[in-house]
Amino acid sequence: MYYAFIVNPAAGTGFSLTTMQDIEQKLTAAGVAYRVFRTEKPGHATQIAADLASDAEARAVVSVGGDGTAGEVAAGLTGTGKPMGIIPAGTGNDFIKSAGIPNNPAKALDLLLNGKACPIDTGTVNDRFFLNVCGTGFDVTVLDYAENEKEKYRGLTPYLLGLIKAVFHYKSVNLTVTADGKREEGQYLVCSIANGQYIGGGIPICPAADIQDGLLDLVLIRNVHRWQIPFYLPGLMMSRDLKFAITRHQRVRSVLIEGQDLRINIDGDIVTLSNAEFRINPASLVLIR
Repeated sequence: MYYAFIVNPAAGTGFSLTTMQDIEQKLTAAGVAYRVFRTEKPGHATQIAADLASDAEARAVVSVGGDGTAGEVAAGLTGTGKPMGIIPAGTGNDFIKSAGIPNNPAKALDLLLNGKACPIDTGTVNDRFFLNVCGTGFDVTVLDYAENEKEKYRGLTPYLLGLIKAVFHYKSVNLTVTADGKREEGQYLVCSIANGQYIGGGIPICPAADIQDGLLDLVLIRNVHRWQIPFYLPGLMMSRDLKFAITRHQRVRSVLIEGQDLRINIDGDIVTLSNAEFRINPASLVLIR
């Protein structure tokens, strides 16, 4: 039996490769069998993970990278019953915060070797898999500006810089939202559909989300004037956004959002859609945590 590690060489501007080297030294010293697989293109981690899911000798399939790599590996393992592990080595590492996995790679490795395999929820948007958080609005603008900073910084810094720039450039979104059959329309600053709690390197967009409750968390924050946004940012960073008077939060099994040329964040990847239907897949992925 061996642990299969899927490494994204580009994650964390190369930090994933250094991390994997350290892990290999620790595993060799401990006499733990392992194999390493490197991704070569977007989507490759999903293909590798799907192939490994049928390998009876693979004890667990482990993502070494950021949220993008973890999401791809999870997509290949969901529904298979094969345990997944995560070693954080990316820029944001948001999903691990909801899963209780340490941000320190060495501690994450210890948890991988000694933790328990537990079923967690995943989601789909139209026909696409997601693991953490999706949405549209202000957070998409933040991601746009943060992308330019990721080559220089890791962690929360690129997103904080993106947050500051987004204040001056955001545009509210006009949406029709149908949650578990109940429909409403409006102008929104944020529309988030969450399985996990965090986005943007540690911004707690939905601190009430639970990856094992079998439900999605819908967070709708009504539009405000641009000059008002800075007054809400401290509360957002301190996990208080669900208490804003302009926020509505509910737990749902499905959400349909409709609008014109919507830019949708799907686990950090931005796509343009006119409608997006989100569904929860309860207990569909086995995660070591």
